[in-house]
Amino acid sequence: MNLFSLKKRFLYLSLASGLLFTTSCDNDKEDTSPFSDGVFVTNEGQFMSVNAEVSFISRDGQTVIPELFNQVNSRPLGDAAQSMTFIGDKAYIALNNSKKIEVVDARTFASTGVIKDLSIPRYMVALNNTKAYVTEYVDYGVNGRVSVLDLTKNTVTKSIGVDALPEGIVLLNGKLYVANSGSNTVSVINTTNDELETNIEVGTGPSHLVVDANNKIWVIRGGYDEPGALVKIDPANGNAVTSYAIPGSGLITTSADKKTLYYSADGKVYTMPITATAAPTMPLISRSPYGLGLDPATNTLYLGVGGYTTNGWVVRYQTTGARIDSFQVRVLPNGFTFR
Repeated sequence: MNLFSLKKRFLYLSLASGLLFTTSCDNDKEDTSPFSDGVFVTNEGQFMSVNAEVSFISRDGQTVIPELFNQVNSRPLGDAAQSMTFIGDKAYIALNNSKKIEVVDARTFASTGVIKDLSIPRYMVALNNTKAYVTEYVDYGVNGRVSVLDLTKNTVTKSIGVDALPEGIVLLNGKLYVANSGSNTVSVINTTNDELETNIEVGTGPSHLVVDANNKIWVIRGGYDEPGALVKIDPANGNAVTSYAIPGSGLITTSADKKTLYYSADGKVYTMPITATAAPTMPLISRSPYGLGLDPATNTLYLGVGGYTTNGWVVRYQTTGARIDSFQVRVLPNGFTFR
């Protein structure tokens, strides 16, 4: 047995003993699980294969578990993991080509159920611990939908029609904002009656959204026939929009205080204060990420990189753009969830 195999075996044995400990201490208020302090990496996997996976990396970088779901549950996660969302004591993993949401215990990562009757689920947001919403493509070339989820029963209670290919979703002041990547709109849904309220035109291909410190919504968008842009929506001013030209379209996240944007465009990562009057021309990091996230506890940037058929890498950066370190994970690391 080589040194790498020995270390890997020791890690998995440690993981197993940690799972037994947390199972026997459910009444303790302090979360002593092995996954209470770190980042979960959503690895999309190869499309039309069942090699999607979730990796775990501790904040100190000393614990790396590339195949967390399979290791705990002794089975594959599914085909094309799109996103992962923590709600209460559960984590929800949307698998778009498996057309399901896998539900796991947040402390042990053991499977506790599955939400079915979905069509290409993408991203989730929670209204509370019992009710959530998920965007669904439904199919290509048709309008999509947002489904209402009963988390106590793991069922779909209602579906709300939106424009084509709904992608990112955020919640602000009782309203859902949904980026319809196959159109030029952001849909607004009232969570009191779960009805579509209006559509905001923002330009071609809106894909991801974030909420800033001033309760403004930022959308990154761009399509084949239109340049990229950051679009700021002001809900308090009749959903007025302001656009900032950028050299493409990609991913977007914010700093912990939500006063700074980090986004990818044209194969690079940029940073921009929410008070800026124009987008920057110089990149922060000259590297193209497939996944992008910022750890609010450490103010560390995470980039997911790699090809479509081989294991990818998570690369950590300071917000100055200085590289810190990297870890091998699984195929196509596309997102990060921090605890």
